[in-house]
Amino acid sequence: MVFVVARHDVYVRLHDRILEVIESCLPIAHVRSIDELVCELLPSESAEKQGVAERIKRALAENFSDVLTCSIGMAPTELLAKIAAEKSKPDGFALLQAADLPEALSDLKLRKLPGISEGIEQRLAAADVTDFSGLWALAPKQARAIWGNVEGERFWNGLHGYHSERPETRKRMFGHSRMLPLDWRGDAKIAICARQLCLSAGRRLRRAELRATKLTLSFRGGGYRTRTASKGDTLRWQREYGFLSAQDDQCFLKTLARGLNEARFSRGFKPRSVSVMLHGLVDDASVTGDLFDLPGATARDRSNALERRKWERVSVVMDRLRHDLGPKAISLGPKTDVPGGYLGAKIAFGRIPNREDFNSAPVPDEETHFCSF
Repeated sequence: MVFVVARHDVYVRLHDRILEVIESCLPIAHVRSIDELVCELLPSESAEKQGVAERIKRALAENFSDVLTCSIGMAPTELLAKIAAEKSKPDGFALLQAADLPEALSDLKLRKLPGISEGIEQRLAAADVTDFSGLWALAPKQARAIWGNVEGERFWNGLHGYHSERPETRKRMFGHSRMLPLDWRGDAKIAICARQLCLSAGRRLRRAELRATKLTLSFRGGGYRTRTASKGDTLRWQREYGFLSAQDDQCFLKTLARGLNEARFSRGFKPRSVSVMLHGLVDDASVTGDLFDLPGATARDRSNALERRKWERVSVVMDRLRHDLGPKAISLGPKTDVPGGYLGAKIAFGRIPNREDFNSAPVPDEETHFCSF
């Protein structure tokens, strides 16, 4: 077995270049993940059908390599287009029209459909729905009841060819977690790792121009979870701490230090992973102002308010320096590299990191090179 280091920063730069190439063929409506996007077609573009798909494939081959393939699905709704693309992997094109349904999908197992998780499959089975025909026969309100929310009805509409806009996702938290190597499971190194995760989350929070009012610190230990393992096999310690709306590193680190100190005396097990999450998000427009600025506030209250503003300015200046000179240009306290790098800037299913999330210095686009694959 040959182990290689995953280069998430390279993958993100390649992802951005792929989007540019596709944008030269069609406007991109939504980027769903590192390898999935949605284009909404005009009637004239829909009439071209396979010609549109061939144009995209040709552009990717010319700009990268004919080894870089993609599957493309075209349909009246995003859900049906995704199903069509899945059916045409690894390098095909599939057109799925409303008139083709339900026969065109009658052989699909429920778990092969996007949006049907193991839990939803169990709920469908409880409602005597075990195949595609039974799913197709559901009424919209039945689907809503099975899902337990409006997503069931949205799924029904998408499956039956009725287009509806997916509501914009509202950011609810900024957080990172890290599996700890065996030699990083002592309290001192756990604190170093948690601190770096916290600082990374704070930088992302400020780039989004948001503030947090809560920090959650959590640890996991015990055996590794498997499909057959019970919840009792995994130990967990978690605490939530609140504070006035903030976006500065000093506030976050002071709150984190409080949690680390409490965990050290009450955790009761050796962690194998650590997680830091900033949440309770508000934007500047929602902040009504500092009560301690009002007449009647004590000198100490005013001093604390001034201290918070000072650290907010310091955090912003440090962000600018890191952006211009590279992430290692300046740090609040000692800068310690954590094994594995990236500090949470790894590619996840629903989130693609920004280039600023990575620990390496920024690389100008004109100096970037990619290998064919």
